[in-house]
Amino acid sequence: MDSLSDSSSAPAAAEAASVAAAGSPAVPAVAVPTIPAPAAAPATDDTARPWLHKVVGALFHRNFRLVWLAALGSTIGTWMQNFAQSWLIFDLTKSNFYKGVDDALAQLPILLFMMIGGVIADRHDRRKLLTGSQYVQAASAFTLAALLFTHRVQIWHIFALSFITGCGQAFGGPAYQSMIPSLVPRRDLPNAIALNSTQFNLSRVLGPLAGNLVLAFGAAWCFSLNGLSFFIVVVALTMLRLPPAPPAAPRKAMREEMRGGLSYVRNDKVMLTLTVLVFVATFLAMPILTLLPAFATTVLAGAGGTAAGRLSSLMASQGLGAILGALVIGSLGRFRHQGTALLAVQISLGVMLALFGSSSTYHLSLALLFVCGICSMAMFSMSFSLVQLTVPDALRGRVVSIYMVALRGGWPLGGLVAGALADRFSAPRVLMANGTILAILAAGLLLSSKSRTLRQL
Repeated sequence: MDSLSDSSSAPAAAEAASVAAAGSPAVPAVAVPTIPAPAAAPATDDTARPWLHKVVGALFHRNFRLVWLAALGSTIGTWMQNFAQSWLIFDLTKSNFYKGVDDALAQLPILLFMMIGGVIADRHDRRKLLTGSQYVQAASAFTLAALLFTHRVQIWHIFALSFITGCGQAFGGPAYQSMIPSLVPRRDLPNAIALNSTQFNLSRVLGPLAGNLVLAFGAAWCFSLNGLSFFIVVVALTMLRLPPAPPAAPRKAMREEMRGGLSYVRNDKVMLTLTVLVFVATFLAMPILTLLPAFATTVLAGAGGTAAGRLSSLMASQGLGAILGALVIGSLGRFRHQGTALLAVQISLGVMLALFGSSSTYHLSLALLFVCGICSMAMFSMSFSLVQLTVPDALRGRVVSIYMVALRGGWPLGGLVAGALADRFSAPRVLMANGTILAILAAGLLLSSKSRTLRQL
């Protein structure tokens, strides 16, 4: 279930969800509350805790544990459907282009409607909104399964249902991300965000494996099982024990409330910096996944084996690194100067990207991708933790939705630009350039006086 794990994903989510990453247009100034920078937790707060509590502390809280396990099962179903749907589209059309169209239509509602979803998440019961998004996505999966069982499926059916699924995610994502702080104490919030990223990356590995097994019985069964998986989340949501919601603030027109969120991001230096940083990072770093097939097919062709085998190994190396990165950041909890660490990790990610682009040695490339996975997940987890710890609850849905639009928008745009440039200049040159630019920008911000507030968080 993509909307539950889209924190930092994107990665990973999804699963990447297992994880996080957006400028804002000029809008009239709107009065917003001034929120002081969160105080660092006392040093004894985490040092006195057992190691296991540091790594998976958020899972010791019943509410978060229920949602995390449900999200794991549902996101495995989503990746299983993605795997089967790719095969179905190619079987119907014999074209890779249509798969790209399907991906674009699935992402389009998220870019168009997620900010509206953020306003609604601040207005209404977030648990009910998230439950409704599960029903929409389940109905889409069951409809596709029925069309396939009756041999009536056409390519336009798949496109339309992908768009509907994206609409469900656009309204469910902000509701879930806004609800996370109510599932765990403030101390365990960074760990909860990191564990969401871990869940996303585990699902990204397990989903296609499960899909490959179920596909032997027919793609329709993959879609049916995915539809059922959304009800795991519905049941978990009914079992939550949440504190009473604070009194609702007087409602304004939706456009005015949306402007309030945009104005907050624009006027708050930390939030604006984090939003721009995550957009730049996804725009420059995430195209590595778009270009991996080119490396597996041509750059590393001398390593032996098949191109498909090399590609799966490269993707697995990056995914394992992402899981480790999420666990490491989750075990650290809230620490001093997290903003400085964020910029340092972004510099490291840029350097690793450039080195990977210049490598023609298979095992070295695997090692560099593993480190890239650690750095990218650590960066997105820390960035999203700072967002959640800084934003006031009254604006949480709107601000988180703006942040998520930046995260989800940077990846496809960066992939599109990198793919076009790679066709002209080669994939290694594009990645070397992207990594170098990312490292230089982060280093410049680290040394700049304008980032002093971020560095002190």
